[in-house]
Amino acid sequence: MGPLTGLVVLDLTRVLTGPYCTMMLADQGARVIKVESPQGDETRGWGPPFVDGESTYFLSVNRGKESVVVDLKHPDGQEVVRRIARGADVVVENFRPGQLDAFNLAYPRLRALNPRIILASISGFGQTGPDARRPGYDVIAQGMSGFMSVTGYPGEPPVKAGFSIGDLSAGMWAAFGILAALHQRERTGEGAWIETSLLDALLSWQTYQGQAFLATGKSPGPLGTAHPSIAPYQTFRARDGYVNIAVGNERLWGRFCHALGQPGWLEDPRFRTNRDRVVHRDALVAEIHGVLAEDSVAAWVERLDAAEVPCGPVLDLAGVFAHPHVQAREVLMEVVHPRAGRLPMVRPAIRTMGEADPAPSLPPPLAGQHTRTVLASLGYGAAEIEALIGSGAVGAAD
Repeated sequence: MGPLTGLVVLDLTRVLTGPYCTMMLADQGARVIKVESPQGDETRGWGPPFVDGESTYFLSVNRGKESVVVDLKHPDGQEVVRRIARGADVVVENFRPGQLDAFNLAYPRLRALNPRIILASISGFGQTGPDARRPGYDVIAQGMSGFMSVTGYPGEPPVKAGFSIGDLSAGMWAAFGILAALHQRERTGEGAWIETSLLDALLSWQTYQGQAFLATGKSPGPLGTAHPSIAPYQTFRARDGYVNIAVGNERLWGRFCHALGQPGWLEDPRFRTNRDRVVHRDALVAEIHGVLAEDSVAAWVERLDAAEVPCGPVLDLAGVFAHPHVQAREVLMEVVHPRAGRLPMVRPAIRTMGEADPAPSLPPPLAGQHTRTVLASLGYGAAEIEALIGSGAVGAAD
């Protein structure tokens, strides 16, 4: 059993940020009831790739959940969701602000049903402010948060992250906020409404870049893979590929110079201290590239590892999952999907030392796979359930 066993989560989310949040809770043992529209979560159609007709995008963030199809525009569908909310600890939603009012599911209504309920709202821009009701997607937040202004190479067009960092960061903040609200509820007995947004999440992750601007008024620009305050700390090209090297202090700088067979760099006035190296970054990088071009990535990693200089190869996903350390960490687990069969998936990134990792009790669900069983657990009789299906208020997988 996971640490959140017994927690009931009503999941009104779709696409990525909300489903990622609720999957984190499911991975730790919570029961997550995912409410989908009659059309299903949008990501069920996002692809290729598909596995036996199932979108790998949807599969990646929906394990461990029960799926109930509900038309939230239908009064009887709204009543089904309210019944679930009465027995839930947490509701998570990522509609545009104000949309819950249209479904008669806003926080005051939920709180009247269940004073202990915790509502977590995730949006593009937050519940307040002039942009609150604007539609928000990850790439929009990446651009508006300043993230894309410091990502990429000087003189080149803005670049977003290779995965949806705004969605995922907001989902993690929401999960963190839920756990904090649950802890507070233990003291007060009262629920709460918490909220975060893709924009807020990415702004919070600016950390040293944002603080540098607040201190100087100067916007940092993109540096490729380089670090604005440390050198050398970036990606370098070796003879047959790329290697990342991080020289974070003067002790490491000495080891690095000797590992590359360049003790003279230690006396070069351009490179004596980190401040000097940052100022003369271009000259330093050119010299390092000249040396690294003489040998392979594997050879340099071996040599730098021996010198205890932080380094690592730049791997594609095939290289990642074949890497001996990744395999030794047993990062993969397997679930059995009713349509796609056996699916390898990446485990949660948090573990409790000395205890077995909690395994997901359910694979990613088919749309409406659990409608009948969930409604029956709410007290609906078989005839009532079939009537709701017939009216379109709910849907069920055949």
